[in-house]
Amino acid sequence: MKLKNLTVALIGGAAMAAMATVSWAESTMEKIVRTGEMTIAVQTQGPPVSFINKNGERTGLAVELAQMMADDMGVKLVVQDYDWKGLIPALTSGKADFIAADMTPTAQRSMQIMFTEPVFFAETVAFTKEGSDFTSWEDLNKPDVSLAATQASSYASAARKFLPEAELKEFSGGTAQAVQAVMSGRATAGVTDKATLSGFQSSIDGIVLLDGELNREPLGFAVRPDSVHLLNSLDNYMRLIRIDGRLDEKVAYWWNSTDWEADHK
Repeated sequence: MKLKNLTVALIGGAAMAAMATVSWAESTMEKIVRTGEMTIAVQTQGPPVSFINKNGERTGLAVELAQMMADDMGVKLVVQDYDWKGLIPALTSGKADFIAADMTPTAQRSMQIMFTEPVFFAETVAFTKEGSDFTSWEDLNKPDVSLAATQASSYASAARKFLPEAELKEFSGGTAQAVQAVMSGRATAGVTDKATLSGFQSSIDGIVLLDGELNREPLGFAVRPDSVHLLNSLDNYMRLIRIDGRLDEKVAYWWNSTDWEADHK
């Protein structure tokens, strides 16, 4: 009995000593609370979601939603710019607390990061240069057609899926580069979302929106897999501002209209 008791005591003491040396990792939300700063990764020059306006200020739908949340939390918002393909690496490396962009929660992306509930939705469309013979996006599904789309984006995925016969050309730098490729003749047509394209149509002559939609996608923000508290907080906050009308107001202004251009371009 004495030997058994001694063994139990030794095991118990070892367990307590091990527990005393355990260092629990700081969660993303705990870091935000400790530092008083919340850092987001946004796409460089991706109007109307994130861009620098005529006054040199960073703004856009995602930026304003993140700023609203930071203000209500009582913390400072820090904005970091990345090309589209750099957003996920910035998040997974710990440079940003979450991605604030118009990102589709695809199955492959969900293997690396966790997405919020849909914040808004996007209609994927095709566009071309004025004077072409195309009327619908379905007309583009030909071997002699080249399509411009943002590199590693859902637009590129949609082009591969719905227009497999066409040649896909991917560009870094967002829709702006795809539009430039089409207008300069380096691509026959381009694929992006309707809201983003409407912004370019109002500032660049000769862009033609083709009939129909390739698909309609949910868009949300994203966190690292270990940032469950932050993920729940983001979902909760979007529900709150949807109920009080602030989310619908922002989406109507930035995403479903071009009213923002008069104020920011």
